[in-house]
Amino acid sequence: MVFVKPRKRVDLSACTWWQFILGANWRHPLGPDSSLHGLENHPVVHAAYRDAEAYAKWAGKELPSEAEWEFAARGGLDRVSYAWGDELYKSGHHMANTWQGEFPWQNLRSDGYERTSPVGSFPPNGYGLVDVCGNVWEWTTSGFTLDHGQSASRAAREPSRAPCCGPPAAARPSDVRLVIKGGSHLCAPNYCLRYRPAARQPQAIDTSMAHLGFRCVVRDHPGGDDASS
Repeated sequence: MVFVKPRKRVDLSACTWWQFILGANWRHPLGPDSSLHGLENHPVVHAAYRDAEAYAKWAGKELPSEAEWEFAARGGLDRVSYAWGDELYKSGHHMANTWQGEFPWQNLRSDGYERTSPVGSFPPNGYGLVDVCGNVWEWTTSGFTLDHGQSASRAAREPSRAPCCGPPAAARPSDVRLVIKGGSHLCAPNYCLRYRPAARQPQAIDTSMAHLGFRCVVRDHPGGDDASS
């Protein structure tokens, strides 16, 4: 699925800005005629969950749970809206790659970017992690439920049909939902204010998106609970 910006104001309930483009993948993020030229330092996108999981295993790492991701993203801050505090802008400066203007047709690009930005373009959080808010959504291993208290394994057996910022989901047996975190460059105050550590969204595991990537964790002890990004 690729984001295609409409030329005028549209019905926000329709999600018509998402289009299936055959040939779009991580090497060709906007379709077969696009490439990674100039995007070498940008986050990878179009990684379905199994893709991200396979890469993490190959690299000797793992994907984080929702709780691990959120703990790391907060950077040591508690009870604040963003990874850097309670104000969207800090001393008048953009702190993340998000949408400015009226989504989905008006992108003012006051942060300097139309789509993704190079990793590290914005200040790190208190733990030294960059892009924990905005730029691209990131996979977690936690199954999505409306109740945080339910286990990921139970959620995987009982996939959610909750609405989200992505395209409408097809009703199919493989439509398992996992939690993605962090928001993306497409999140805007008038539509999807989810570039916050606490924000979450369900995502079908078999669908790749032009605004969805991942980050890995390295565990201090194999199979243990301690993790760092």
